[in-house]
Amino acid sequence: MGRKKTASAAAPAAGAELMIACLYFAEPGPRNTERTLEWAALRARELGVEHVVVATTTGETAVKALRFFEPERLVAVTHSTGFAAPNVQELTPANRRRLEQAGVRILTAQHAFGGVGRAVRKKLRTYELEEIMAFTLRTLGQGAKVAVEISLMAADAGLVTTGELCVAVGGTETGADTALLLRPANAQTFFDLKVVEILAKPR
Repeated sequence: MGRKKTASAAAPAAGAELMIACLYFAEPGPRNTERTLEWAALRARELGVEHVVVATTTGETAVKALRFFEPERLVAVTHSTGFAAPNVQELTPANRRRLEQAGVRILTAQHAFGGVGRAVRKKLRTYELEEIMAFTLRTLGQGAKVAVEISLMAADAGLVTTGELCVAVGGTETGADTALLLRPANAQTFFDLKVVEILAKPR
């Protein structure tokens, strides 16, 4: 799986400093998928993280994640049905079968930063609060916004535990190029969500 550089010790003592390696990519995009998953898996193992949330559209990224994470730890978060076109679910049947047979939990739900607010924007040409929050998170990159969003969705579905460490993996359009270590929260308590470490992202 490539280089095995250690990211750090698990946790610092009270008042101590901790140096964490962040994997930076020169460009965003799917070419970074396997390195992002590898690096995230390394840190997840170091910390004994129970839950890993991965954004996936067709299911390809989640299938790749099976090489790096135990299936029972994975939550694959898809686009909502209808995101691309009415009644269309972009997760392919073949990838759904592969993920389900492996024991991966699949979440399809309204996007935490979309839904009704997006309908208002499309109809009335004005942005609502959740999409403004999404644009704010994109200052860290599209993948960071996605990682935070899918963590909210997974928490609301009861698939991750709020307040406990979780690895969240997102990307820019397709694939994965961003990984965050965070403590999830429910959407209604969004400001309780805490990003603990940035593990990987495009520069």
